Amino acid sequence: MLKPILLVEDNPNDLELTLVALDKSQLANKVIVAHDGQEAIDYLTGEGEWRERTPGNPAVILLDLKLPKIDGLEVLGMICANAALKSIPVVMLTSSREEQDLVRSYELGVNAYVVKPAEFAEFVEAISDLGVFWAVLNEPPPGSTRFRMPPTQ
Repeated sequence: MLKPILLVEDNPNDLELTLVALDKSQLANKVIVAHDGQEAIDYLTGEGEWRERTPGNPAVILLDLKLPKIDGLEVLGMICANAALKSIPVVMLTSSREEQDLVRSYELGVNAYVVKPAEFAEFVEAISDLGVFWAVLNEPPPGSTRFRMPPTQ
């Protein structure tokens, strides 16, 4: 079974653009949307409205930095401190170009830090590339299961 992509984004415009970009990349992964940091944590831990969800971790987490309730850095810290979650690739997807945000993200264990391009075409290309890399091309750690297409001959 294909693992979902967890998209954590509170801005409706950025959310719509990201979903369009992921759709254009033709990934078969389902996209789960969390609108704030608390909802992301609830999804990952199977709590709150996510108590009944199918167990398992997402293929990748696309995480906004500036979020309501619990910000992206706090969510990232929680993920990286949790043995059951720390192997999930996390991509900080943000409009922040502030050096302290970049440095702190890497200190906490982010796998990639991507500044959202302002131009629509560039944004779509960046998101598509991210989705394909992390959900399809990236090799997960041993013991982590992910659907893989059989090799073509």
